[in-house]
This record gives sequence, C-alpha cells and structure tokens, in this order.
Amino acid sequence: MNKSELRKNVLKVRGSLSPEEVAARSRRIMERLTSLEEYHRAKTLMAYVDFRNEVKTGDLIVESMARGKRVAVPLTDVAGKRLVPSLLLDFPGDLAPGTWGILEPRPECLRPLEPQELDLVVVPGVAFDLQGNRLGYGGGFYDRFLPRTRPDTVWLAPAFEVQLVPAVYHGPHDCPVHILVTEERVVYTRW
Repeated sequence: MNKSELRKNVLKVRGSLSPEEVAARSRRIMERLTSLEEYHRAKTLMAYVDFRNEVKTGDLIVESMARGKRVAVPLTDVAGKRLVPSLLLDFPGDLAPGTWGILEPRPECLRPLEPQELDLVVVPGVAFDLQGNRLGYGGGFYDRFLPRTRPDTVWLAPAFEVQLVPAVYHGPHDCPVHILVTEERVVYTRW
C-alpha cells in the first residue's frame, strides 16, 4: 500500500471513532504520557493542537502549564515551509484558527522559541509502526522541524491503537519518533 492509500485508510478508520471514543481514549493516552519520566523531566515542551479526531492534547497543555512547564504550540509558516514554536501564556485564549483551520497563536500572541529550547515534542501523525516511523499529513513540516531540536530532545507521538500499522515507508528525510503512547501501551522505539 502506498503512502496516499495508507493515509486515506487510516484517516477513514480514525474518523469513524465517535467523539466519546476519541475523548475516552485520549484521556487514557494522556494518563500514560503524563506518567512518563521523559515528560516529568521536560521543562519546555511543544504540543500540537488537536484537529479532526486526533488524540486530544488540550488536557496535556492545561496540565503542563499548571505544573509550571513552558508549553509551546506550533505556528505553521506555509510560505517558509516550517513550524515556529510559540510560547503559550493563555490556553486557548492565545489561539485562533490558522492554517487549515487548526488553532494557532494569534499574531499578537506569537512568542517564538528556538527549537533547541524544547525538551519534548509531542508529534501528530496519521499512522505509525512500532519502530517509530510516522506517516504525517504530507507537508513534511515535522520532518523539517525535528532535526532542528537538540540531540537529546524527546520526540513523542500519542496515537490511537487503530493508527498503528505493520510498516510505514520511511525515506532518508523522515524522522521516526522515540516514543509512541497509545491507549493500551507505551512503545520505546529507538532506545
């Protein structure tokens, strides 16, 4: 199955989850994620803002800010083909619908951070295999962004079990994640 077929199939299955299933599974995933040592160690993290049946990240953002962590969310610079981490001070008040309707920092709330400041990046994706290979949405934004973080920055992907597949094709510029967290398990892929 090629990338576009795999993307279409997994998005269809993920899209068939009811709002209640997405919420319940997301809660279980976030309980696992926030119990990880890698999360506890992280002083500064970047998390995607969920969209269209992705694993919900709002509770993670709120809890992380309440714990005194610095939390950034990405601004998508489509023209520059890059992500800009922006420090949140008010969630969701700092955000408004941006690229593709996804919540992003409003222009007056943009507080850029350098990628090297991030201890943990919570990465979205469509499909993953157990080696951490990831199929994104096709723009390559995270594959360009992740190499700009420090060598010890942890790349973590929350995913529903239905997003795990036997194999995801990966090319030389694709960035596998270090940890997968699903509603059923935590998978360390590279350590």
